[in-house]
Amino acid sequence: MNNITNKVADLLIEVRNKAPLIHNITNYVTVNDCANAIMAIGASPIMADDIRETEEITSMSSALVINIGTLNKRTIISMIASGKRANQLGIPVIFDPVGAGASKLRNDTTESILEQVKIAILRGNLSEVSFAAGLEVSTRGVDSSEADANNDGVAIAQAVAKKYGCVAAITGAVDIIADGERVVTIKNGHKMLSEVTGTGCMATSLVGSYAGVSSDYFTAAVGGVASMGIAGEIACEEVGSMGTGSFRMALIDVLSRFNSELMEKRLKLNEA
Repeated sequence: MNNITNKVADLLIEVRNKAPLIHNITNYVTVNDCANAIMAIGASPIMADDIRETEEITSMSSALVINIGTLNKRTIISMIASGKRANQLGIPVIFDPVGAGASKLRNDTTESILEQVKIAILRGNLSEVSFAAGLEVSTRGVDSSEADANNDGVAIAQAVAKKYGCVAAITGAVDIIADGERVVTIKNGHKMLSEVTGTGCMATSLVGSYAGVSSDYFTAAVGGVASMGIAGEIACEEVGSMGTGSFRMALIDVLSRFNSELMEKRLKLNEA
């Protein structure tokens, strides 16, 4: 077992022991799933997006998760204000640029957040992170585009990590985590994860849960991404034949009983 696996397993214990409060400004399609995923892994979610309280909520939280899945003017203002407040207090900001590359609004918002807020961890699919790297992309809605599939994920993750001084996490068939120096790949997961809306958003919220108990954001990103991938594998083994509805519910069940031993046993991690 490598050292990163040990660190991730230990961090999971910390999440369950400390139950960090995770502030989410996220989208209304997946907000309930994200809240349940955070609770299942052992953290505590709060979903607040009104400008009249977001900075106050951020101030009492251990991490801030920003997700642009369903954008509007009101929440964009809240995202930036809360991000700046988190930066002032040294609270990690986890950013999920959902659908970046798909519309001018998403592109402008992604660029604005990255310009005004110091991001600790950026989590997205290959198309979204490619956009953050400054590449031309052909995002299909909120999904990664086949046209971007030949992009060098490792190089893109490293470029984003260096450009923004953050950890970059690209999720897909093989997940890539980079911090500008280190790179790991994770081969956990199942194709059914792509058949249920919100699994990427849930992964980002799980990353936020791990980041809420440690300043080692590289390990936190590995932990959150790996937890979603492993949960997908086990959920499919248990109920995959029953369909995507049962699979979605099983993801939360698996996360609720997730522990360090399971992480150590199932994590398929390779260091580059």
